[in-house]
Amino acid sequence: MDAKIRTLSFNEFQLVIEWAVAEGWNIGQCDAGIFHATDPQGFFGAFIGEELAGAISATAYSADFGFIGFFIVKPEYRGHMLGPALGIKAFDYLGARNIGVDGVEAKEKHYESHGFKLAYNNVRFEGMADDEACLEGMMDAAEIPFNELAAYDRRFFPAPRHAFLSLWINQPEGFSVAACGKNGISGFGTIRRCRKGYKIGPLFADDPQTAEKIFVCLTAKIPKGEYFYLDVPSVNQFANAMAKKHKLRPVFQTARMYNRISPALPMDNIYGVTTFELG
Repeated sequence: MDAKIRTLSFNEFQLVIEWAVAEGWNIGQCDAGIFHATDPQGFFGAFIGEELAGAISATAYSADFGFIGFFIVKPEYRGHMLGPALGIKAFDYLGARNIGVDGVEAKEKHYESHGFKLAYNNVRFEGMADDEACLEGMMDAAEIPFNELAAYDRRFFPAPRHAFLSLWINQPEGFSVAACGKNGISGFGTIRRCRKGYKIGPLFADDPQTAEKIFVCLTAKIPKGEYFYLDVPSVNQFANAMAKKHKLRPVFQTARMYNRISPALPMDNIYGVTTFELG
């Protein structure tokens, strides 16, 4: 099947967002604009004539690291080699960078055949907001000098992501907080409204106590009875213990994989990954 692959406009990418929702992805209300603005040249579509038939994202965060996501082909076009063609386009765009991906477990062998290796699993937990109150010592992340927040975020992500972060902490249907002490920032987290409930991500902290304070503060910002979700690296025993303590239930799992090396990140301090789509 002949297909033309090219960069997607923002309006075209919004159609891909709706595909993702139809596939069961719980997309954030502001994700489309933030994701696309992070790397506008890294969203690709396969067209059959004038019809968009498949898509993939390849976010180039730096000269050394990129992330692949939004890999979707419309059901009627599956099995016609559009997927491999989109994958080649994403690899060509990211070049020699170390590439990350969050794949569903059923596709793990497929990613392995393209050189990806499992780093760890991410487990999505579901909870429901209650009457817990935000504790003292938290600051609106947007009020912290941005360079300080970006430097803290960099400790837990394989590359600088200033463009993404500046939008992420200021999204109109989200809230970001940071824990600050005499030695500076000791934790940071965001919660945002999604098509169903809310998602927490990222949730980074220097210790379990700070992580839990941020978690409580974020969930206190949403209406009682609303569902929320937290994507926890399975290798962080403290994060899993926190999820159990707050009676969250696992509902989904992905395989975090890299095609070159697993970045040397402090996994015991990553209590919630930012997104499955952009890393």
